[in-house]
Amino acid sequence: MSRRLGDQAERFACEYLMREGCRIVERNFYTRFGEIDIVAERGGVLHFVEVKSGVTFEPIYNITPSKVARLVRSIDVYLKKKRFDLPYQLDALIVRGERCEWIENITF
Repeated sequence: MSRRLGDQAERFACEYLMREGCRIVERNFYTRFGEIDIVAERGGVLHFVEVKSGVTFEPIYNITPSKVARLVRSIDVYLKKKRFDLPYQLDALIVRGERCEWIENITF
């Protein structure tokens, strides 16, 4: 997917999350392990959101166990750097055209 389409999906995802009561804390946080697409907060819980989009395939399959492991390491770096002491979870947000599916607390 092109960077332009990825940026568009992330913007749409942020709008969706805000409608769902989230406050966007940060976008595109980079570590040596990878990127955290969106950090949002809702009800005292930090949501680390991996955004995936696609029309001709099922985007969730791009979140592999190795991708989750890299995200968990990136989350660790984020929490230490920002000194947050809130409960947190790793979520996926699937964007298909104008529809979003928020899958909370993904684990393998």
